[in-house]
Amino acid sequence: MAMKASKTLIPVTPLSWLEKTYVGILLAIFGGIVLHAPLTVGLGVLFPSFDLIIKSWKEILMGIASVIALILLYHKQRFEVLKHPVMYVIAGYALLHLLLLPVLWQGATASIAGLFIDLRYLLFFVLVYTAVALYPRLRPAFIYTFFAGAFAVAAFSMLQVFVLPHDVLKCIGYGNETIVPYLTVDQNPEFVRINSTLRGPNPLGAYAGIVLALLFAFWLRAKQTKPMNYKWAFSVIVIGSFVGLWVSYSRSALVAAITAFGIVALATIGRQLPRKVWIGVIVAIFALGGAFAFGATTPQGSNFVSNVILHENAATGSAISSNDGHVESLRDGVARMLRQPLGGGVGSTGSASLRGDSPLIIENQFLFISHETGWLGLILFATLTFLVLRGLWRNRADWLALGVFAGGIAMVLIGLLLPVWVDDTVSIIWWGLAAVALAGTPVSETVKQMKKGRSR
Repeated sequence: MAMKASKTLIPVTPLSWLEKTYVGILLAIFGGIVLHAPLTVGLGVLFPSFDLIIKSWKEILMGIASVIALILLYHKQRFEVLKHPVMYVIAGYALLHLLLLPVLWQGATASIAGLFIDLRYLLFFVLVYTAVALYPRLRPAFIYTFFAGAFAVAAFSMLQVFVLPHDVLKCIGYGNETIVPYLTVDQNPEFVRINSTLRGPNPLGAYAGIVLALLFAFWLRAKQTKPMNYKWAFSVIVIGSFVGLWVSYSRSALVAAITAFGIVALATIGRQLPRKVWIGVIVAIFALGGAFAFGATTPQGSNFVSNVILHENAATGSAISSNDGHVESLRDGVARMLRQPLGGGVGSTGSASLRGDSPLIIENQFLFISHETGWLGLILFATLTFLVLRGLWRNRADWLALGVFAGGIAMVLIGLLLPVWVDDTVSIIWWGLAAVALAGTPVSETVKQMKKGRSR
């Protein structure tokens, strides 16, 4: 009865065709991005002449959505939506990119690719923030779309591990010229690293960490709104995400996910647990560590540790271990940052640089940004990250904000070893969720506020 009464008190204005188009574009990007890799590879093989356009589908849609957003903000006179401090920092960061383009020109192809990689997820953040700020009731649509995508990734992860051949994606065009269908741990075929529907094992591990952090926060915070009708779907997401996280064999993703779980637990039930429980948890952790160390002394345990944990095995034939590669990349990135206050130019690093004259890979998100936009760009991005995380933490009473915050800390940790935001799926998903959490309030809270206003 309460729900019926609330519906009569709160009139819902239907969306215009332009508003539906705007929101539909954003939901299409948010839901379709988890299938970006197989779709673009498959369609690129079928239509090679349109390969670049196919790969840029999300950027093209964001461009259209940007025009519609400006029209809607002007029509509604709601430009105050863009006056959030985060928006000013994003604007400054984008302007810096444009100013550096002619100064450190990398060529048209590399520069355009660099702009897309550096700014697309921030543009998506602005677009989603605007949509949810204008239409708070649409917040659930983004959440359901996120979980639908998570279901697809988790389900395919389990199929790829337990049912399908590891190289099943070869049938749609995966290969050395596009995306390899799977990897191994330092060329050891006993430890296969799957992709699921993402571009590689490391993005899969990072994405699974985000999903699990949100599910954990939802389980602990939203006790009265558990979707009992969708238990089977959530079971698939949970199991499949754990499978994807583990079989990605991404050490940084595993550590980051554990950190995210700890943050959610401390923020929700940490103060409720007695001291004896915390002592028991600490003892259990040390006991597991001891058992792990003892197990490593056995031949099977030693094989597992050397491959999965250390990523080092002389018998695999890998000339340079991933550990050496990370260390060398870190040294090189720091040296370049110190001697280049303005950076190397937009498009001078990562996959964009492969389209230029001097390819360069830097395996650290912050050094990556410093090389693209210099010291000022690094300061702006660090400020932006801090402001977004602080806003999420302040709203931690909301399960979504808490889960996104924990996932954000996890991504920062991964960024110390990998340019985590370069992957379009991981970056668009997390920054899109952050926009939903910062711009919208839970529907129940909105209803309460509107009821209170009616009663006055």
